[in-house]
Amino acid sequence: MICCLLWNQLIVYGISQGAGQLSMIMQAQPVEEIMKDATFPDSLKAKLFLIADVKQYTVDSLGLKPSKNYSTFYNQHQKPLLFTITACEPYSFKPKEWTFPLLGSVSYKGFFNKEKAKKEFYKLKEEGYDVDIYSPSGWSTLGWFKDPIQSNMLEKSDGSLINLIIHELSHGTLYVKNNVNFNENLANFIGDKGTELFLIDKFGTNSKAYLDYQHHKKDDKLFADYMLKSTERLDSLYHTFSNEPDSVKKAKKRQLITTIVLGVNRLPFYKPKNYFRYSLQAFFEGNAFFMAFTRYDSQYELFEKEYTEKFGSNLRKYLDFLKKTYP
Repeated sequence: MICCLLWNQLIVYGISQGAGQLSMIMQAQPVEEIMKDATFPDSLKAKLFLIADVKQYTVDSLGLKPSKNYSTFYNQHQKPLLFTITACEPYSFKPKEWTFPLLGSVSYKGFFNKEKAKKEFYKLKEEGYDVDIYSPSGWSTLGWFKDPIQSNMLEKSDGSLINLIIHELSHGTLYVKNNVNFNENLANFIGDKGTELFLIDKFGTNSKAYLDYQHHKKDDKLFADYMLKSTERLDSLYHTFSNEPDSVKKAKKRQLITTIVLGVNRLPFYKPKNYFRYSLQAFFEGNAFFMAFTRYDSQYELFEKEYTEKFGSNLRKYLDFLKKTYP
């Protein structure tokens, strides 16, 4: 009975997600039409040209699979499209997982309907989880749909946009079932290295686009490394908990998170931007906030070591190896 109920819930959820994705796809316009639209700003058309260049570069120079993704454009009118939820135990870094056909177990769940996302959010909170709900800049359907360019993507800097496109395209080439951390860490690594190579080949190492990206990358890495170390500090604290009342555990956890957040102000950023404001989310999201850095940034050094030592910093050779290892 329980299995039947869960299966029915999964089917209903899948239909809802498919409907949301299909609605967006059906409303998306071919990029060629956008380019002919005299009312569409030239500055944004330049971003569309850039995306096309990046797509071709990932195939010709990096060895990613050819894709029909990002050949259409969807105007989201400044409204978020997808709401993604992650959840984690309050006193350990054990994520809540959902299991789906083909994908396997994943530690996040997406919704195209905001009210359904909020309902899931409050349900998980009532169950005692630390929960994060956010709207991602982009996502990959792993080739099941033709993913469009979303209008909000074009607001990004050149470097961030290139990174996003390569990151998502890499999912369509390399995806390991039941291993979210590996998939996202690897896509982050490929996105970063691919962006560097594209900017060097396209603009040169002295270009503003390349130098801006390097500064942005160093700041992001500084922040991510700090949060990964902070995650270890929290994990160590949780291991000291035994039979204390929940109120005591909460107080100790909040005290350490406060110390961590205040410490962001002492980091030597090139451009501080909104790192401190972003870190304030830790008070509301708890472990779900810190878990995101594990999902996306914790394995970068491992990939870097293999990439440089075994493949001479040749990303195409490294990707060829990975494609054979994870067909």
